[in-house]
Amino acid sequence: MSETASELAFKARELDAGDELAGVRARFVLDEAVYLDGNSLGALPAAVPGRVEDVVRRQWGELRIRSWEESGWWTAPERIGDRIAPLIGAATGQIVVGDSTSVNVFKALVGAVRLARLAGGEARDEIVVDATTFPTDGYIAGSAARMTGCALRPVTPAEVPGALGDRTAAVLLNHVDYRTGRLHDLPGLTAAVHAAGAIAVWDLCHSAGALPVGLDEHGVDLAVGCTYKYLNGGPGSPAYLYVRDELQDRFDSPLPGWNSHADPFGMRPDYTPAAGAPRGRVGTPDILSMLALEAALEVWDGVSIESVRTKSLALTDLFLECVAQYVPAGRVESLTPVPHAERGSQVALRCADAGQVMERLIEQGVVGDFRHPDVLRFGFTPLYVGFADVERAAGVLAGILRGGGG
Repeated sequence: MSETASELAFKARELDAGDELAGVRARFVLDEAVYLDGNSLGALPAAVPGRVEDVVRRQWGELRIRSWEESGWWTAPERIGDRIAPLIGAATGQIVVGDSTSVNVFKALVGAVRLARLAGGEARDEIVVDATTFPTDGYIAGSAARMTGCALRPVTPAEVPGALGDRTAAVLLNHVDYRTGRLHDLPGLTAAVHAAGAIAVWDLCHSAGALPVGLDEHGVDLAVGCTYKYLNGGPGSPAYLYVRDELQDRFDSPLPGWNSHADPFGMRPDYTPAAGAPRGRVGTPDILSMLALEAALEVWDGVSIESVRTKSLALTDLFLECVAQYVPAGRVESLTPVPHAERGSQVALRCADAGQVMERLIEQGVVGDFRHPDVLRFGFTPLYVGFADVERAAGVLAGILRGGGG
């Protein structure tokens, strides 16, 4: 081991020794691999298997239909939403859990256009969308535009302020870019959207559970996000929809269902939306995955999102430092911004043969992921990733890129 490598390995051990979140790792089911793919699928919280067994065997198996009341199934969407709320800077009563992120993007975006038109008239006929967004968001924005008679205007986040005008109805943005890990300016962009009289919709998939969001503080109108990344809810776990409190009585969901009716068991032919966050519900909640998510969120007991952010930045700082020292010059290029204010909780490296490199990394116990055509993505979940993990991952990457065994 070179002197630089020895110094960085020592630095990693020192950081681990002072890590206030180190003990949280024991709340997860993990092996010896360095798991840096929590930005795609979070690790399994240890409490989940037992909770799911109870839901299946006792609540469903024994109580059966009684569990809607006796086990709290009926109130789960709002109860779990309130559990997520402090992680994204929201007061209780503004989040409902259920459906997929895609479905919630559709609800939020069509609802946003309707809100804008209530305030500003039919002249609001344009939806602005992040041109670099995750593809599904773009697909849904296009569908929402067709449905509402709006023009779709894709621009980069940096171009958003200049693209806004009196025709803008809604703006859909990602808080963190899924390819590069770039953190966008939620407070500044939300203020610009509001100054134009439009409604701001934020996709929090790559920020919730990794960094403070501040939905209430910054006046965000609507937000959506998944729960299977940094919130560790499990594959396909239900997403959530945030509707700011003062907009709830005007939020008109394009997917009204019996579960969001003011009198759900009245089975009336006419629709009257429920008050508050429940009007974001649609059909019968997906109870098994929802209650698995509820158990998963227990790993956050006693953990502040601010401490997670502090560790996230330290982890990504160390990884970038190790990559710069270990990896042969010119072999990779970081796409992730260096300034903390512009960085999420992942590092993206451009690499000519990224697909093959990631395969070899996984074979050697470092799990990240690959994005076409040439991006290695590494997600850092501070609840269970340590500093020695980071130094080891950079060393294995360097070994592969030197043509060795890591």
